[in-house]
Amino acid sequence: MVEVTDVGALQAAALKEIRSPESDLEESERQEQIDLVNADETGAAALQWLIEPDHVLSLVEHIDEVEPREAMLGVEPSDGALEDEEDEHDHDHV
Repeated sequence: MVEVTDVGALQAAALKEIRSPESDLEESERQEQIDLVNADETGAAALQWLIEPDHVLSLVEHIDEVEPREAMLGVEPSDGALEDEEDEHDHDHV
């Protein structure tokens, strides 16, 4: 779960990745991705550019390899900060 508090900053980071020469995108693809990120007010398109499969390896001890595949990313409005949700779950287990 990811809480985005600054969609503009998220989009700026994604646009930096898209414009990077290391992105291996043709100019038409690059512009298409830039347009998608800019048009998406939820930040989901930007987030897809910033999730690196290798970073997932450090989050879970028992995973040795991650094969990148396309995935569905769901976006839902938040009812509050993540800390509030975590506190509720902590109390459920006590």
